[in-house]
Amino acid sequence: MSNQFSLLTRRRFLPFFLTQFFGAFNDNVFKQSLIILLAFQASSWTSLSVSVLTNLCAGLFILPFFLFSASAGQLADRYEKTRVIRTIKIIEVGIMGLACWGFLGHHLSLLLLALFLMGTHSTFFGPVKYAILPQVLHKDELIGGNALVETGTSLAILLGSTLGGLLIAQNSLGIERVCLTLVAIALVGLACSWQVPRVGVWDRQVQLDLNPWRESLRTLRYVAQQRTLFLAIMGISWFWFYGATFLTQIPSFTHDTLHAGEHAVTLLLTLFSVGIALGSLLCERLSGHQVEIGLVPLGALGLTLFGFDLYLSTLHLHASAPLLGLRDLFQYCPRVLLDITLIGVFGGFYIVPLYALIQSRSEPEHRSRVIAANNILNAMFMVASALLAVVALSVFSLSIPQLFLGTALLSAAVSLYIYSLAPEYLMRFLIWILMSLFYRITRKGTEHIPEQGACILVCNHVSFYDALIIASVLRRPPRFIMDYRIFQTPLLGFIFRTARAIPIARKEEDPVILEAAYQAIQQALEDGDMICLFPEGALSKDGQMAPFRAGISRILQASPVPVIPIALRGLWGSIASRKGGPAFRHRPRRFRSPVEAVIGTAIPPESATPERLYHEVQNLRGDWL
Repeated sequence: MSNQFSLLTRRRFLPFFLTQFFGAFNDNVFKQSLIILLAFQASSWTSLSVSVLTNLCAGLFILPFFLFSASAGQLADRYEKTRVIRTIKIIEVGIMGLACWGFLGHHLSLLLLALFLMGTHSTFFGPVKYAILPQVLHKDELIGGNALVETGTSLAILLGSTLGGLLIAQNSLGIERVCLTLVAIALVGLACSWQVPRVGVWDRQVQLDLNPWRESLRTLRYVAQQRTLFLAIMGISWFWFYGATFLTQIPSFTHDTLHAGEHAVTLLLTLFSVGIALGSLLCERLSGHQVEIGLVPLGALGLTLFGFDLYLSTLHLHASAPLLGLRDLFQYCPRVLLDITLIGVFGGFYIVPLYALIQSRSEPEHRSRVIAANNILNAMFMVASALLAVVALSVFSLSIPQLFLGTALLSAAVSLYIYSLAPEYLMRFLIWILMSLFYRITRKGTEHIPEQGACILVCNHVSFYDALIIASVLRRPPRFIMDYRIFQTPLLGFIFRTARAIPIARKEEDPVILEAAYQAIQQALEDGDMICLFPEGALSKDGQMAPFRAGISRILQASPVPVIPIALRGLWGSIASRKGGPAFRHRPRRFRSPVEAVIGTAIPPESATPERLYHEVQNLRGDWL
């Protein structure tokens, strides 16, 4: 795939993309129309105050995520997902008909019921939305597909909110035009859903539990036992906490802090949405078409830094110097606008890899229920953000910029806590930074790496960065066999200890370390891990490959598993190679020099002699050193 936008020309993706886009679009046209209508005409509809109605609407929309997310996950795992999507879209048309009845007949109870049902609609669509992607996309399209979905969702929220506000504000025809728009969008979404290709069902034995609380607890317990998935979901939920805190306060922030009008609110929301879209789309380019969780710490860093800078950028603002319009906002507060945009960009870096990680590492038969657990926790965190904001602003009398500051600092603390539990995120971040700075890496044959099961990777050894190159290329993390002295280096030692690398030494240097390494390798293969070693035993001194040592034969005798050859090309002459003398003591050939990793097909253990593996790697490498 050349880039993620080519997916928009594929029938296996485009109809689904349009279906989810129009669903989110319709959600926000309806919500914004209802909220603005009640804000300006509440007295003619009900005796309740505007603030009570606003919070009631927010609560009714989010309540279904608590009640029905687990059931929605069961449904999506039990039945064919395209069929579920079409059923949901048919129901959406009915809900929009109910909403029109409420608008035209001035029935507030029907409008609130429709709002609750649209929340239910989103609840049931969410697990299908993310669980279907791994079934219709190739592995190297998963990041790009998620980026497009997040971009589409952000733009749908922005455009839907804008259109809803514009339509309802049109004097006598406003309500009629809102109704026509809602039904039309629902019908377009339904038409798109009928073009979504059918996909298979992973597990028809799923038993539907009609008790939502019991199934929710069961789903959360299952996810809590999957450490990687649970931490990824907690990271996503934190982003929703962070985003909800900022987005909810933007109207008040614009009025009380920036002293600007309604158009400025739209501008800030637009910049945030565009930022999310840009960050999401950049993920594919930065990650090289693979699930790169190293982008998550980068995103977390940006959320903290630019949240903090947003607070600093408001310190010079005073009520005595009001901003009268958008031009004044650009003149006096360009830093605020930039901070809002960059918060969105780094939010895209943060959220897209986490969604892709959940999709790629969850079991197919449980994937929808994992997404459902994510939705439950997301809703909990969003409610928590609202409660915290109320306490901070009302009880502790903080200003909105101070609330932003506290949220940014809390984001840093939460991120550090998550990375202390899962140092793989930070390790992948360091690998991604190092390799992106020094090399432009091309990968070939990654489809030969099995998704699971024990195997051994053998590779030529050209530079001290060989293991980092391989780690950046593979989605499935291997366990490297490394010289024990590398663990004494602070940065590389942290990376390889986190990657659970196995230290090894020559027999004449330390036979105890050598025997411990063989035992650790055997245990790792029995556990189904993927081992990567460099059978030459030392870095090349002339760019040519040295004969492979017999250690690989001893490993295969104890653990007969497939062996996959890998060749690294283009590293000879790099700063980490020994061309021209010791490594790191000469200038690199060029900045971001091209490097290629070529992966061959698996060789059965009975045929994997050192001599054959040597020739396989040499043939993959070719003449490019």
